[in-house]
Amino acid sequence: MKREKLTVGTRESKLACLQTDQVINKIQSLFPHLEIDILHITTGGDKVLDRPIAELGGRGVFVKELEEALLDGRVDLVVHSLKDLPTDMPDGLTLACVLNREDARDVFLSNNAESFRQLAAGSTVATSSRRRAAQLKALRQDLKFIDMRGNIPTRVRKLEEGQCDAMILAAAGLHRLELQDKIKEYLPPDQVTPAAGQGVLAVECRQEDEDIQSLLLQIEDRNTRYEITAERAFLDCLGGGCSVPAGVLAKFSEKTDTLQIDACVAALDGSRVFRATKQGPAAEAASLGLSLAREIEDLGAGAVLEQLRQSTPNVVSPP
Repeated sequence: MKREKLTVGTRESKLACLQTDQVINKIQSLFPHLEIDILHITTGGDKVLDRPIAELGGRGVFVKELEEALLDGRVDLVVHSLKDLPTDMPDGLTLACVLNREDARDVFLSNNAESFRQLAAGSTVATSSRRRAAQLKALRQDLKFIDMRGNIPTRVRKLEEGQCDAMILAAAGLHRLELQDKIKEYLPPDQVTPAAGQGVLAVECRQEDEDIQSLLLQIEDRNTRYEITAERAFLDCLGGGCSVPAGVLAKFSEKTDTLQIDACVAALDGSRVFRATKQGPAAEAASLGLSLAREIEDLGAGAVLEQLRQSTPNVVSPP
């Protein structure tokens, strides 16, 4: 590594900073001489907290400003929660590295019940995710789902203040913030399938910076790369971003070098849920994800996504 200094871009939340520190620590364990500065960047999704993510465009609301900083040279790399990163990345940038995956599941928090099933009818459940709300509505039509934005500590505080009866969040964020004691239940992925890339930290850099890419390859987790390649191929084929009611989770088996991929697309009101599964060689991760997307579209998910595409064209792009 010829460089003596790198600048890393990150969002300003406590979770984003912890995740960035995790990446920096891995880099400096291999390159202790390297000086690394951090540039905190506020994204559009951080600025507007009184509107649902889907109304902000849905795609890339937490990454646009970070990518602009990469492209104009203010930073050398940026750290993302991969589930926030759209599959259609800007020209000149590359997903250079993914770290070992944290727990990919969604979790249930509540002061009024020990599990999602035990919530009283009419209870209010907070989530900022269409994917979560759609799948949960399929399980419980007797609950009220509301949008609640803000960083994780803020949302947990709102729950404790009684602004909702329950809340659904990603396990990974709570683990990294050491707030796992707030979790009442880990939701089974076969009932609430996680977002593509959930639980994964990703590092993005410029394609032209081959020395940085070589550095990042040394902290790359190969198994996670197989999983997210399949998941992102699935999501890309559906033409969606993080606001599409689609979940997908791939599991890599070291014993057989294969992937099992479970996927879901749900109507926003929970009236229809389509699930499909596929297995195959990990080396064919991208084609497996594409094939699974086509299969689930043929089951009826394509019509659901087309309806969503027509009503919110800025959220779901044509495949």
